[in-house]
Parts: sequence; structure tokens; C-alpha cells
Amino acid sequence: MNRTLIEIKALSKQCHCGNDHNDIPIETIMISDDALQQVVIYLQRKRYQTVALIVDQHTFEAAGRQLSALLQGEQIHHTTCFIQPDENGDVIADEASIVQALLEVPHDVDAILAVGSGTIHDITRFCSYKMKVPFISVPTAPSVDGFTSMGAPLIIRGVKKTIQAQAPIAVFADISVLKQAPKQMIAAGFGDMIAKYTSLIDWRFGHLVAGEPYCPLVDKITQESLQECVNNIEKIAAAEEEGVQILMNALLQSGIAMLIMGQSYPASGGEHHLSHYWEMEFLRRKKPQVLHGTKVGVSTSLIAEVYTNHFLILLNDLRENKALLGNKTIELLERNRQKIKEWFGSLPSPSELRLMMERVGGACTPEQLGIDQELVDRSLKEAYHLRDRFTILRFLNEFVK
Repeated sequence: MNRTLIEIKALSKQCHCGNDHNDIPIETIMISDDALQQVVIYLQRKRYQTVALIVDQHTFEAAGRQLSALLQGEQIHHTTCFIQPDENGDVIADEASIVQALLEVPHDVDAILAVGSGTIHDITRFCSYKMKVPFISVPTAPSVDGFTSMGAPLIIRGVKKTIQAQAPIAVFADISVLKQAPKQMIAAGFGDMIAKYTSLIDWRFGHLVAGEPYCPLVDKITQESLQECVNNIEKIAAAEEEGVQILMNALLQSGIAMLIMGQSYPASGGEHHLSHYWEMEFLRRKKPQVLHGTKVGVSTSLIAEVYTNHFLILLNDLRENKALLGNKTIELLERNRQKIKEWFGSLPSPSELRLMMERVGGACTPEQLGIDQELVDRSLKEAYHLRDRFTILRFLNEFVK
């Protein structure tokens, strides 16, 4: 990682931001060509006798089959739970998948292994937490930043909710597996990273004007992971080994930043709320799902456009917008105007963000995802309700008359 796990643990313990930071339970993070073999060595060192693998059909072929053979060769007893897809062939982290996993994973396992990408990890994270057993992360694609976090975004009765559960005790990311991931999943991982441009602004804004918890260290860790991806966009786009490793490192580091805070503040702002809203709408319409990071990559440029074209204009002409904003709101923004403008100084333009997504082979407009203008407009008005966060999106909807 850009910063080692040991270094981040030490920095977290030394932080004096005033927040109660979570201990980082992750014992080891390994990104290598023999990471699957290292899983077995780790299990032996922990003296785990019985484990369960949670996979889907695709992730089993990507890494689960090989891992199962390695476990069998070392006589480590294991069972495999294949999460069943829905009617569209999508694996969803919903009640059905959770119940399936809870029913199929033996109650006496020493650990559960999440072999897959984001959805498999969300299911495993929640189930392991409820079963009070540790879980181990075995990513099969560098597609999301949630591998090392404690939050499990789940669909409960059609509504996207993030349940705080637990982080893995170890992560084993096999480069030979990650390099074979579909290009759209690599692009999705990059999309989840550039979302930090707007999520960090939303987080700082919520702290400044609404007193939401904030930590400069966590902000810095997240910024560093974002910048490392942007600096190496060509290597990531080419799916070179170095590029895949850089992306995976950044995703894991972003997840640890969330873990330290105990919430997804640094990595999830208005752009994620739009993505969640779109996902719920696709489920309601029974449409095939779009990768989380793909949606977020698109929503980031959209949110950047809204914030630049609406919020910044208000900020630049506060007194001229007195009737629109009201005296109390104007006073609040005037006190913090210069600092807020400084944040926006490092935000790429919406067209630059779309170009980044194009360069890694991802979608860059809602239309490419089958999202019509009516859904975009509705999400911009309603999506902020999905999280109790004081984002700029919420401000524009609730405080601008």
C-alpha cells in the first residue's frame, strides 16, 4: 500500500482529531501472485480447521475453484455457498441472499471467506458479523473500495441501507486473478475512486456547516489513494499488473479510511446517494443491475456539474441571492466561503471527470447506463434522503428556497 498497514494503524492511534477511531482488526494485507496459496498458510497459522467459502458462479471460477483445491490439498475442511442470482442473473446483497448464506454456512466454522467482489463481501460481512465469526477477504476484481471497510450496503425491502458490521481480519488479493477481471470491473473500481473528489467536498461541507464528525488524517489517506489512481490512469486503463496493483492498493486504503471513522463519510457523498437511488429504481423496474462503481463514476461528474453550476454560483453571489437563501444561510456560508472555494479549486471539471472514465473504458453518461432524464432529475431531488448526511445535495434541496 502507499502507506503500510502498520503505519496507518500507528497514525490512527496517534490522531488527536477528537473522534473515537475504530481499532483496525486487519492483521495482514497481501497483494501478490501467490495470494491464494498464502490464504492456506494463514489459515494454518491461525489453526482454523473448518471454514466456509461464499461465492457466486463467476467468482468460483475466478478464484474459488483453485482456492477450494488448495484447501482440500492441505486437508482444511470447507464448505462452499453459491449465492443464487435473481431473475436477471444478478447476485444481489438482499434478504434472500443473506438468508441463503445464513442457512448454508455451518454454525461451527472458524472463519468465512468472501471470494468475490463487492456484493459477495457485503453478504459475507453481514453474515459473519451476525454469526460472530471472523471473515477473510479474497477479492476477485479491483472493483470497489469496500473490501476493508466495516459497512455492508444491503437492499432491505427494496431500500439501500448500509449496516455497520465488521472488517475482515485479513485480505488476500491475488494479482493473477485480478488481472483477469473483466475490464468493466476495473473501470468500476476506478469510478469508485474518482468519487472521492465530490465525497470529500461533501464531507468537509457537512463538518463545516453542520458539525458532522471529521478527521484530517482520514481525509488525507483518502486523498492520497485518489491521487495515486489519477496519476496512474494509463496503467490502470491498460490493466497492466502495476496498474491493477495501484488500483487495488488505493481501494483497500480508501476502505481502511472508512473503517477508522466507522462510517463511509470520506468515500460516500451525493454521488453515492444518486447511485443507490438508481440501483433501487432498477430493482423496482426489474432491470438488470449496473456495477456500483460504474454508476458512481457517472454520478460523480453529474454531481460535480450540479455543485459547480448551482452551489458555486450561489456562493459567489451570496448577497444577490438574499431572497433565495435567507439571512441565516448567507451568514453561515459567508463565514466559510473562502475555505469552500478552495476545496472546489482541486475539483476537476465535469468534462474532465467524464474523460477519465472514458480513458479507463467506463461509461460516463446516465444514458449509457439506461438511465433517462426523468430518473436523473428525480434522483437529484430525492436521493439525499437515503443517508443522514449534510451534503451539498441536501443543502440545495432543503436550504435553497
